[in-house]
Amino acid sequence: MTDDQNTVRDVVERWVGAIQSRDLDGVVAAHTDDIVMFDVPPPQNGIRGLAEYRDCWPPFFEFIAGGAVFEIVELDVTAGAEVAFARALLRCGKPDELAAKPDHRLRITLGLRKVDGAWLIAHEHHSFPLA
Repeated sequence: MTDDQNTVRDVVERWVGAIQSRDLDGVVAAHTDDIVMFDVPPPQNGIRGLAEYRDCWPPFFEFIAGGAVFEIVELDVTAGAEVAFARALLRCGKPDELAAKPDHRLRITLGLRKVDGAWLIAHEHHSFPLA
């Protein structure tokens, strides 16, 4: 694995850790000002910009505080000189939901840009399979 791939992996793992600990500043830390996120819940046209991105997290933090799991199962990273992407599968849900569907995974794809030498998340896409 290259240094850039390792750095991107660290960015993603820190982001997941910040979500798990409900650390809003940590969640938004490694993101571009023009972040675009397509998430499972609405709005259908996505979240655009760092302010909207910051505002969308408190309801998910309540979900986590209620005992939900959010953990990486698989993470793959591809990194070039200026752009990278990461794709991940996560266990995400309440323990009873995960017990009923142990193989159900949240799918996340992240697009990153290198800005002034730092890898920043510029795009997120989160989805669950329908079945």
